[in-house]
Amino acid sequence: MPNTPLLSVRQLSCEREDRLLFTHLAFDLQAGDILQIKGPNGSGKTSLLRILAGLLPYAEGELYWQGEALHPGEPSFLSQLLFIGHAPGIKAELTPIENLLWYQDMHQGADQHAVIQALTRIGLGQFLDVPAYSLSAGQQRRIALARIYLSAHTLWILDEPFTAIDVQGVADLEQCIQAHAAQGGSVILTSHHALDTLAGLKVLTLGQAMEEVPHA
Repeated sequence: MPNTPLLSVRQLSCEREDRLLFTHLAFDLQAGDILQIKGPNGSGKTSLLRILAGLLPYAEGELYWQGEALHPGEPSFLSQLLFIGHAPGIKAELTPIENLLWYQDMHQGADQHAVIQALTRIGLGQFLDVPAYSLSAGQQRRIALARIYLSAHTLWILDEPFTAIDVQGVADLEQCIQAHAAQGGSVILTSHHALDTLAGLKVLTLGQAMEEVPHA
């Protein structure tokens, strides 16, 4: 259907350890949207991302993907989702190249040249063949973030993607996010980093209405 939102959230409530984090949350995500989730610590930002990715249950509400009711583990949704959370989600005994080749092979077929390019762009060009367990926590997170440069998924859900990234890395990542949106993909992210360079950025502060941020 024309103008059907990519993702719709209706009356969503989240409760953790007998505490209500947010309630009656509702918004639509259109193709091409970049949506930043904001709120104070403990407001449920990460929980919301994990709910949307199908990793956490929610107390009540409804989710829709391209107009159809979305149920946890829905293959048609998961095949179009790239989720990068706080944990790097990598295999410590593998090198950065091996980690990404393994990841790519599960989703779209391995391409070593593309993997090397992605790792170089994210700042790991000198650590391609170093076992991940010997890298710093920030470098391990960069291995996970390199998936962004390889992704053909429609929806990216990213939890603090700019953490442990240098200035040039931040600029490259912002450009990649902007290009993804320009091609009709959508991004939902949390970030303490200022995102005023992203054209068309929308912000949802938990407990408030969604707003569009004027582009600088």
